[in-house]
Amino acid sequence: MTVAIGLLFPDLLGTYGDSGNAVILAQRLRWRGFAAETLTVRAGDPVPGCCDIYVVGGGEDLPQTLAARQLASSPVRRAVDAGAVVLAVCAGLQIVGRSFAGADGKPVEGLGLLDCTTVPGRGRRAVGEIVVEPAPELGLPLLSGYENHSGSTTLGPGAVPLGRVVAGHGNDDGSRTDGARCGRVVGTYLHGPVLARNPAFADLLLSWVVGELAPLDDSDCDELRRERLAEAVGRRGRSRR
Repeated sequence: MTVAIGLLFPDLLGTYGDSGNAVILAQRLRWRGFAAETLTVRAGDPVPGCCDIYVVGGGEDLPQTLAARQLASSPVRRAVDAGAVVLAVCAGLQIVGRSFAGADGKPVEGLGLLDCTTVPGRGRRAVGEIVVEPAPELGLPLLSGYENHSGSTTLGPGAVPLGRVVAGHGNDDGSRTDGARCGRVVGTYLHGPVLARNPAFADLLLSWVVGELAPLDDSDCDELRRERLAEAVGRRGRSRR
């Protein structure tokens, strides 16, 4: 089978390198002998409804609103209903939620794939390394990432967090959680790109499409991940002294 990966609007939502998540997914498939095709959808292009995985990244307020408006009439919702996987990061998380604050502070309607809403945060902008302990049922190790956002995301009863924040801010709604998930739709505030830092997370998403995966040698990635985790947790400890 050929796994189709839809990279949505990297020209609007590519500020923090999140397009790299699509690269990671495709390469980890190819290393295992699967065929992978990345379909890059730019602003104004029709969004294909045939993708197995959709990747949505982060960006500024105005491009985020433009992306949300273009996705409103897209077939992504139907694709999700048919089993497609979605990874949405930062602005992407907000877009696939129910609503988020636009550049003027007014609510913008999201896709409603996740039961969450985002409003402007009341404190300082969340910037820096972030560590998340994933929900136990996901079977993932600690996640390392980088966050840069000013939103506060609150989950409704139809979604559960990706995990608990160990260091950093995440959803920044007072819950000490990061992200949201429902079915095969996962959102997070972790940049990095998150899948480059956390290959086990990439493999979890891929397994939802192709089933059980053979292991890979991720020793180089693991070394970088340990370094970033140690830095983030150590900085948190120093800030408390």
